[in-house]
Amino acid sequence: MPITKSAKKALRQSVRRKQKNLQKKKKMKTLLKEARDLIGQKKTEEARKLLPQIYKALDKTAKTGVIKKNAASRKKSRITKALNRVISDKQ
Repeated sequence: MPITKSAKKALRQSVRRKQKNLQKKKKMKTLLKEARDLIGQKKTEEARKLLPQIYKALDKTAKTGVIKKNAASRKKSRITKALNRVISDKQ
């Protein structure tokens, strides 16, 4: 356990940050999973409506350092690519 006043404060801060980071990560993962499920069911309109939310969640997690910038870009690219593949198969 921390002894000094500054160490106690640092512990409080890290606990608070950990909770926020876990919330962001969970939201990101659930949105991606939901989009993948919709793409699998070929519900492209619903998946397309989710894209802005997914991009926002990924950008926020990358901005705060929960995931790296290139990881966010890769996830955005892959989910968009999967959606476009399903759309082109329909036509």
